[in-house]
Amino acid sequence: MSTRASRTAVALGAGLLTTALILTGCTPGTSTTPSAGTVTQAQIDKAMKTPTTLTFWTWVPNIQNEVDLFQKKYPAIKVKVENVGQGGPEYTKLRTALKAGTGAPDVAQIEYPYITSFNVTKSLLDLAPYGAAKLKNDYVPWVWNQVTFGDKILSMPQDSGQMGNLYRADILKKAGITKAPKTWDDYAAAAAAVKSKTGSYISNMAANQTGQWEGMLWQAGVKPFGYDGKKGVTVDVNSAKAKEVVSYWEKLIKADLISVDPDFNDAWYQGLATGKYAGWLTAAWGPIFLQGTAKDTSGLWAAAPLPQYAGQKDSSGNWGGSSDAVMTTSKNKIAAYELAKWINNDKSSTSLFAAKQFLWPTATNVLNDSTFLDAKSDFYGGQQVNKTFSAISNTVDTKFEWLPYMDYADSSWNDTMGKAIAAKGDLSAGLDAWQKALVDYGTAQGFDVNK
Repeated sequence: MSTRASRTAVALGAGLLTTALILTGCTPGTSTTPSAGTVTQAQIDKAMKTPTTLTFWTWVPNIQNEVDLFQKKYPAIKVKVENVGQGGPEYTKLRTALKAGTGAPDVAQIEYPYITSFNVTKSLLDLAPYGAAKLKNDYVPWVWNQVTFGDKILSMPQDSGQMGNLYRADILKKAGITKAPKTWDDYAAAAAAVKSKTGSYISNMAANQTGQWEGMLWQAGVKPFGYDGKKGVTVDVNSAKAKEVVSYWEKLIKADLISVDPDFNDAWYQGLATGKYAGWLTAAWGPIFLQGTAKDTSGLWAAAPLPQYAGQKDSSGNWGGSSDAVMTTSKNKIAAYELAKWINNDKSSTSLFAAKQFLWPTATNVLNDSTFLDAKSDFYGGQQVNKTFSAISNTVDTKFEWLPYMDYADSSWNDTMGKAIAAKGDLSAGLDAWQKALVDYGTAQGFDVNK
């Protein structure tokens, strides 16, 4: 899970393209690293029997359990697990180490939106020659697309956050609503009924929560970002479709039917626990998270897909999720890839992630398992919530892309769109300001933006 809440932009040194040229000059490699071409099984066997120590940067709690399973299978390989911070803090340290040419891990956890920013500096090993292409059908298609770029496979998927609607069935019932709203028009009507009859907000849309808002654009079919892998960048965050989406929310916000409180703080947790918020438009990691946050409301919640746009096929966006990538600077590339692959592909590990760390699985060996799908949740009134979110995953658009400077995109959101939302102001103008900031920054970094 990662919420991608407000972060400070990561320092990118002399510029992304300049840094890319610097890093290209690195010449890592040992006898267990192939110089070119496809890795053979003989090379893999030799590498996995050669005493080796790998460093793995990850923020997943208790991931040592999965690593222990890997080390049991490959006793010659020792893995040093280090948590150097989640998301932004890790990326800052990772970029610093890569630029310095020393101190970088062999494998690092990276959220999907930031894969391109490490790809532009040529920091991520192409895993295709190591056999990763054979694993394509082992993962949900839209997730696999998040870790691939052309013919390159840049990381191994770990978890995802396709979005759905968690709601208080008891509060909606008091407002005369017995089923989850099917369309966004229904949702707006339900928001008005809930507020007038119960005093609750049907949901909160935090001004600082970039990932949630991007997920809503994703669901609507908006393509705000594009990158060709070289210098070409597309920024279209203020498209007509994007403005339609934010106009919908602006009306609800100004009518005080949706709150815009900052999230993941004590006041927000209390809002979920006390019924201030009668729902949460959240990701697949949300159902488990909510059980800990609002445990005294067990049995009152239900899960459903996001409301849909009239005339559009069922769709959802994604909020969160991450992967494990091998650094080009690793001196033990084969073993590093085998670690990234094994913990995210072997069922003993992927099942443990889902059952113990409560990461939403991307591997089909868990998603197709009836034990996982058919599990009933007392918190959600006996509903098979895993089955609900598994079906939602099949509706996520596979073509959503990211900028090679998403760190800056997130921080500039807070200075533009975030401010407009918090002020309950003009969200269209907020998108225009965000557009300008992203175009100006990308141009200054040496990219050809919208050319």
